[in-house]
Amino acid sequence: MNINSKISVITVAYNSYHTLGDTLKSVAFQTYLNVEHILIDGGSSDDTFSLVCKEGKHLTKYISEPDFGIFDAMNKGLNLATGEIIGFLNSDDFYIENNVLEEVARAFSENPNLDIVMGGIDFVHPSNLLKIVRKVDATGFYPWMMRFGFMPPHPSVFIKRSAYARIGSFNTKYKIGADFDLFVRLFMLDSAKYKAFQKRWVRMRTGGISTSGWSSMKIITQENLDSLMSHQIHSHYFILLLRLPVKFLRQVLLIRLANFLNKYFSHR
Repeated sequence: MNINSKISVITVAYNSYHTLGDTLKSVAFQTYLNVEHILIDGGSSDDTFSLVCKEGKHLTKYISEPDFGIFDAMNKGLNLATGEIIGFLNSDDFYIENNVLEEVARAFSENPNLDIVMGGIDFVHPSNLLKIVRKVDATGFYPWMMRFGFMPPHPSVFIKRSAYARIGSFNTKYKIGADFDLFVRLFMLDSAKYKAFQKRWVRMRTGGISTSGWSSMKIITQENLDSLMSHQIHSHYFILLLRLPVKFLRQVLLIRLANFLNKYFSHR
């Protein structure tokens, strides 16, 4: 794989007029040129189409039609992707810097044996995109942690198309946890080779399907358990629940403490 390998970025959207513009611009402004941006819209009834006409001139493919959920739409994107490297950027996410895809391409070219390259993400408040409320670093992830429900931050994960050819696409029987199931197959069954970077590449607004409260957390936990058990990987519902206080401590409490200390010392 060379430094000019094509990268496919897949965005799925549905009635995302108010956030999709940031997503489109963050891909359009990337310094890396060999990019294929695919937008799969679930047949939006808002002004998504007019936004695409204004901000989506760089799009390689744009489809607007009903689907059977977010992972069905992602599978459509995978079927259309022609890049050697594939990443997903949701319609309420955006790249933090303009050279993210350049860094991704360089990482793959420097180590051709890699199947996966991943960075971290910042969760930001929807009304203030500079206010970081939670951080997830990729460097703290190890495949054995999936038994406890931990997974890499999907929008900052880039995977070779050849790896998808080995393990398949998203299993749409999972409504929220199909990305977890995909990573189980990648990391635990396929033993895909990966490299995690300390940098955070993506900002994600809170309030999405995977961050929308206790009811979705229960669904995710059950789907994660079903995925692990279906692949003969031992875990337990209560073991998976243990990830919640750990994630709160690592991703929320420490940020609040750091923000407090920063304000305290800046006024001294």
